[in-house]
Amino acid sequence: MENNELVVEQQNQNKILPMIAIRGRVILPTTFVNFDIGRKISLSALEATKNSGGEVFVATQKNIADERPLEKDIYTTGVICKVRQIVKPQGTGVAKLSVEAVSRAKIVRYTRTADYFEVEVSNAPYFEGDPIETESAFRVAKETFKEYATSNPSFSKDVIISLTDIDEGNRFMDNALSLLPIKENEKQDLLEEDITVLRLEKFAEFVNKEGQILKVQKKIESRVRKNIDQGQKEYYLREQLKAIHTELGDDEDMKKEYQELVKAKKLDKNSEEKVLKEIARLDKINPSSPDYSIILNYLDWVKELPFSFSTKDNPDLKKAQKILDDDHFGLEKVKYRIVEYLAVLHLTKKLKGPILCFVGPPGVGKTSIASSIARATGRKFVRMSLGGVKEDAEIRGHRRTYIGAMPGRIIYGLKQAGSNNPVFLLDEIDKLSSDIHGDPASALLEVLDPEQNSSFRDRFLEIPFDLSKVMFITTANSVETIPAPLLDRMEIIRLDGYTELEKLEIADKYLVPKAVKQNGLKDGDITITRSAIKEIINGYTLEAGVRNLEREIAGVVRKTAKGFALKELSGNQVIDENKVVELLGRKISRTDLALSKDEIGACTGLAWTAFGGTTLTVEVGLMAGKGEVILTGKLGEVMKESARAGVSYLRANADKYGIEKDFFINNDIHIHVPEGATPKDGPSAGVTMATAILSAVTKRPVKKSVAMTGELTLRGKVLAIGGLKEKALAAFRVGVDTVIVPKANENDLKEMSDEIKNAIKFVTVEDVDEVFNIALKD
Repeated sequence: MENNELVVEQQNQNKILPMIAIRGRVILPTTFVNFDIGRKISLSALEATKNSGGEVFVATQKNIADERPLEKDIYTTGVICKVRQIVKPQGTGVAKLSVEAVSRAKIVRYTRTADYFEVEVSNAPYFEGDPIETESAFRVAKETFKEYATSNPSFSKDVIISLTDIDEGNRFMDNALSLLPIKENEKQDLLEEDITVLRLEKFAEFVNKEGQILKVQKKIESRVRKNIDQGQKEYYLREQLKAIHTELGDDEDMKKEYQELVKAKKLDKNSEEKVLKEIARLDKINPSSPDYSIILNYLDWVKELPFSFSTKDNPDLKKAQKILDDDHFGLEKVKYRIVEYLAVLHLTKKLKGPILCFVGPPGVGKTSIASSIARATGRKFVRMSLGGVKEDAEIRGHRRTYIGAMPGRIIYGLKQAGSNNPVFLLDEIDKLSSDIHGDPASALLEVLDPEQNSSFRDRFLEIPFDLSKVMFITTANSVETIPAPLLDRMEIIRLDGYTELEKLEIADKYLVPKAVKQNGLKDGDITITRSAIKEIINGYTLEAGVRNLEREIAGVVRKTAKGFALKELSGNQVIDENKVVELLGRKISRTDLALSKDEIGACTGLAWTAFGGTTLTVEVGLMAGKGEVILTGKLGEVMKESARAGVSYLRANADKYGIEKDFFINNDIHIHVPEGATPKDGPSAGVTMATAILSAVTKRPVKKSVAMTGELTLRGKVLAIGGLKEKALAAFRVGVDTVIVPKANENDLKEMSDEIKNAIKFVTVEDVDEVFNIALKD
């Protein structure tokens, strides 16, 4: 039973692919190869690759004279290849292919033999065997090859280094064999060998034999060279090479096309010379060499990049404003900045693209507004996520000395956009990381610097590309993790969380119609009342943005759509708050709640997180002891220091607040912040902890309607804090009617919405005594 299951599983992993039988050469795995086909059976197989995802099985026929080989005339072991490029010179009836040999495979059976061969193949990985024996054989093979290659002038130093740097035996052999003058039947023998150790031993034997031949060949050449003038020899060889290329029709039209395209790109003089030299190198390199494919790949990138093509910016400012307003509710700062940019561009006709950084909690529209900006400006849009990017090569690209080198994602994005002035979104820039391979944040310094990015050099291209016309937009939840030099290059625009009223408007105008459309309903099929939306906001979401709100609304619409699909519902379905509870079930448990009553030793504080503002309760317990301060609740170092500063201030001013002198000597103070599994840090809870301690010591209750935030000094001064709007939103959500804030944050209150100002009384303070007078009951 198990054997049968294994056979079925193996059959499921097999592939059915068109097959091309080639003559006079063997293709090996993990190599890039160019070859020509002209037989009808091969051209038909090439056409069939359109249905196989560009994959083709390539095997060598045993007799090169056979024009129409049969199944028995073709080796059963070959390679699965991915077709990368097809060139069909006009009137020749020949197709020139560039393929990437992906893996070794064996023919299981022939599924078609009429107009072309189609075969079922199974992957045939090599058997590694004992690792120590394999490594020993690998070292011998590599050393033998290195000795041969260094004595052979046809091997450049770079080629030898790149091959000997390969640390896997089979990949090393396959790439080396494509360059060695070994007979094709010997290459086929190595391809068919399943065991890595035996392959390595055979490889070393073949290379050693070639080394002996090379030594004898050098002796003969040395004798002949004396009779031929060096100049005559070079002339003869170049003319012979030219004649061979002419006879084969080898890419002359293609090279001419590349030259014309390069001149049309309007590159600077040095860049144009660099690319034209690469085109000229094609004459000197064997088309079967890996370097030939690398140069073709490089030229294709240069050909497709928009060095001088720009899309036209939208000159209609009112239309741009309308697009932004139609797509997003609020976000006035962002909209104003974009229209401002377009206005200046319209007047000056030339302006470097701005580098904006949208900072705010998740779900407030940072990413989606970037897409709307592209529509409003009439530009292409490219998005690149930086979350988890660790290597600077992701930004700057890889040098072409590496096998499989590619440009960085900046250049890739511009190729994708097709213009040199897109809106380029670098999403989650605060999630960048680094490792031993480089620091991507440092690589971005050049990209995001208007004074440097006009001549950005990707390592793969090696020629400058002008990024000054690109409108770069970055997004982040917090600026704390962004390196200071990188942050200095960006214009920070903060996107604050939404109030309940703003969420109602967004849901009513955008989220509900979107959900209705996505779930296949019509406008008249469902009506979600504002009270129902309010119920979803307060009962099923706990966020600064609207991402979860969108999910919950989609859930309501989806469940209603199911009723229509099952013919259980008809007509206009009105969804009110009761129906919401029926459809969505149990409400979430809220942890960001204020005090339910006036309490001794407990105080409501306000905190900022990367996900928006929240409330936290500081609890203080007293017990007989030796004056220890116990801190729990997974507090960070800064928060612990704030707690100790609060205790020190009250000890120093004990007489002022009617506290016995030896109280702090004979009692322990335990300060706890609930939700112990959640890390907490920062200095802004200083006044909250001091208030809770004084309440516990003096037995004066803290008013349940008061929340506060502010850093406390040893002199009792209340210092400024950050994230005031998010904190105010948190207080607004839980129904607090008085919020104590530092006087230094007075200007931040001017940016608060009228909805918050009307619901909450903000009291600004400079001294902690003012906090105690407001928060504590007599």
